[in-house]
Amino acid sequence: MLVRSLSDDPDRFVVGATFQTDETPPRVLDIAEVRPHSEGILLGLRQIGSRNAAEALRGVTFTIDHAERRQLDEDEFWPEDLEGLKVVDVAGETLGRVTGVITGAAQDRLAVTTPDGSVVEVPFVAAIVIEVDVSGGIARMDPPPGLF
Repeated sequence: MLVRSLSDDPDRFVVGATFQTDETPPRVLDIAEVRPHSEGILLGLRQIGSRNAAEALRGVTFTIDHAERRQLDEDEFWPEDLEGLKVVDVAGETLGRVTGVITGAAQDRLAVTTPDGSVVEVPFVAAIVIEVDVSGGIARMDPPPGLF
């Protein structure tokens, strides 16, 4: 099957590596074969024995156990740690909540749902997102006029 890696670890996809699916309930899958491909990585999985079984995984995300994750640098965050943060401006006024992280080729964006229910995609750059306090549950932003 062809997969698109979101990992920043080039050695994540190796024979013997184990992943969980984001299905309910999750399945554990083991890599049996790996080959590079121009559009991603071709994987053979021990538990997937047919084309139909592989097709059934379309849209499924493979994850790893939290204990296997690398240590983050000071200004790095896991997407799930950002989701749910209250978003405030420099004056402390509530702008909304982070409801998603959109991974982009050039830059990531935070999906912020405003109190009226609209969603604003905010570039996740230091000039706009001036402070992220995961433990305090707040993202402080200085958005350009018109963004919200």
